[in-house]
Amino acid sequence: MLVGVISDIHDNIWVLDDILAELGDCDVLLCLGDLCAPFTMAAIAKGFDGPVHFVWGNNDGDKVMVTESASEAGDVTIHGILGEVVLDGRLIAMTHYPGMAKALAAGERYDLVCCGHSHEREQIKRGGTLILNPGEVMGRFGVHSFAFYNTETGEADIRELA
Repeated sequence: MLVGVISDIHDNIWVLDDILAELGDCDVLLCLGDLCAPFTMAAIAKGFDGPVHFVWGNNDGDKVMVTESASEAGDVTIHGILGEVVLDGRLIAMTHYPGMAKALAAGERYDLVCCGHSHEREQIKRGGTLILNPGEVMGRFGVHSFAFYNTETGEADIRELA
């Protein structure tokens, strides 16, 4: 199974559209917070053709309307500040916060722990756990990035939007 991973959109829906097109072969999308406005949730739900799992970031605004947009989309699950999913036998944790991700990974319970917040692309292997930060959709630091995670191989690939 191929899993798309994005974070820190900050309402840059123009780049988001391009990244969602790149993630078109993915079976599932993990969104790690800071989408910001409800219209961004609607754009994710419309632009991705599979289940979406979302955790809140520190810049997510109107949670009521974001939740309503997710509900209208039908295949979006909002997990709160911490999410846990099993995909193709892989146990995956999701949070916006790198500190929380590192703490979760320390127990080596998870195959994959995903985080955002720092806007910096990173993969760290801690024992049997991979910590993955896909970077930022927004492009604040000049690079728009996203990641793929392959549940069969347990490997991730961070890519920059060309």
